[in-house]
Amino acid sequence: MKTKKISLGLFTALAISSAMYANDSLEIQDLKKEIQELRDITQTLIDETSDLKTGFNYTTVDVSKSHSGLGSAASKVYYSKSPLSIGGYGEMYFANEVKNTGSAKSTLDVYRFVPYIGYKFTDNIILNVELEFEHGGVANNGGTSEGGEVIVEFMYLDFLLNPHANIRVGNFLVPMGLINERHEPTLFTTVQRPNTSKLILPSTWHESGLMVYGNIVDNLSYKFAALSALQTGVNGEKWLRDARGGSFKQTDAALGFVARLDYTGINGLFIGASSYYAPSVNGTDSTTNINDVHLDYKNSGIRVYGTYAFANRSNASDIATNAVESAKGGYVNLSYDLLSRTSSKNSLPIFVQFESVNPEDKKADTTSGDSIDTTTLGINYFPHEQVVLKLDYTLYAKGLSESDTTSVSMGFIF
Repeated sequence: MKTKKISLGLFTALAISSAMYANDSLEIQDLKKEIQELRDITQTLIDETSDLKTGFNYTTVDVSKSHSGLGSAASKVYYSKSPLSIGGYGEMYFANEVKNTGSAKSTLDVYRFVPYIGYKFTDNIILNVELEFEHGGVANNGGTSEGGEVIVEFMYLDFLLNPHANIRVGNFLVPMGLINERHEPTLFTTVQRPNTSKLILPSTWHESGLMVYGNIVDNLSYKFAALSALQTGVNGEKWLRDARGGSFKQTDAALGFVARLDYTGINGLFIGASSYYAPSVNGTDSTTNINDVHLDYKNSGIRVYGTYAFANRSNASDIATNAVESAKGGYVNLSYDLLSRTSSKNSLPIFVQFESVNPEDKKADTTSGDSIDTTTLGINYFPHEQVVLKLDYTLYAKGLSESDTTSVSMGFIF
């Protein structure tokens, strides 16, 4: 009996000891977990403090974010933890053009360097500025300016009220088409922007005025702006492009209006339309109306994007007997990322783009200009999501003029 009692006592003691050891082990594990969590929080605080001291948090770009349809770099100030935000983009290219006449021309151009400067007065009052240096800036030849240009591409204040209504005032990008608000080089595949986005929707198109924007419902956004009007030319393929007032001083500017709707309710799809209406030229009864539909669809390495735009000018004959009455143009771009099925973080899209534009589709005297037709084949390489290297080959035809151009470029956002 004594032996049994001793054994039972030993068993009970061992059981109690095991239970206490198990409880201690669990408590130790919980303590280790809590210590690790505290270490992580401490490291996060150290990193954030370091970012604020060095400014690193406003020198990075989140390419997944876009505020009100702007490019990722142009949107940085809206997501910055610091009041000051600095970003931008740049691109340069080399092109070799061979015409059907046998003549050839090569071009090397430091095309654009564009810094963005943003500042948050409060979380709801935001300044955003884009400065542009084109073609290496402006040369000085014995006091005579020549070469490129330096301009304020936009400078506006945003007053963020709520998701459904916000106010933008100043000089801003006109919300038309795909590329005008999103013209950073990582956002389109070709070396050059499409002719539709140059001659019908004259990118980069920026005017001064007031805009209201927001979401009507989830996935359906709107923009409405009252702004300085285009001072349209008589004719020529640049009758719209050369009409931009931009940020330069204007006298007696007419008032124009822009409205836009975009829908993003289907995964990978961005689709919308926009419309512009304004007097054509001060002192006449003519008005100019420009409309576009645009689409951008991405799915499993496949991307399809494009725009169709058309312009009409009423009473064109009041301006001149051969003034342009209408213009039209559009393009579609198809691409596939060859690295989309691999584990690589880089991307390698190959693409083809078809485009046809006629900026003088109809004139007041019933004549018309020649259409500009281009087919572009190419490839992009993204060694980093903010850096792109491009190579493309373009076949160009306008009337009797034909040419082919091989181009290479590099671009970046920051």
